[in-house]
Amino acid sequence: QVHVVESGGGLVQPGGSLRLSCAASGDFASINVMGWYRQALGNERDMVARIRNGGSTDYADSVKGRFAISRDNAKNTVYLQMNNLRPEDTALYYCLVNLRRLGSDFNYWGQGTQVTVSS
Repeated sequence: QVHVVESGGGLVQPGGSLRLSCAASGDFASINVMGWYRQALGNERDMVARIRNGGSTDYADSVKGRFAISRDNAKNTVYLQMNNLRPEDTALYYCLVNLRRLGSDFNYWGQGTQVTVSS
């Protein structure tokens, strides 16, 4: 069993900041990649940011310079610091964890946390 739990969403005014957290727990050998995706109403789920085991990162162009992803390997936790938030950042944010379990790699999604940017 593997559990992926997000926290930290909420309502914030344009220009504000939020920090999302995602923790993975359960029976697995190691974590390869941890990432954040988001899905706005009527849109597809898109990658926001991801971080590999070695620390290399990828960001969507729309969030470069505003968002920062980091991870604490000891806690199996990934964070997304979101600054200078815009109304178009409003979405349901999902955590994706790619991990090694039973000799193979698997993807596990969290349940999502809502981020609303509005005045």
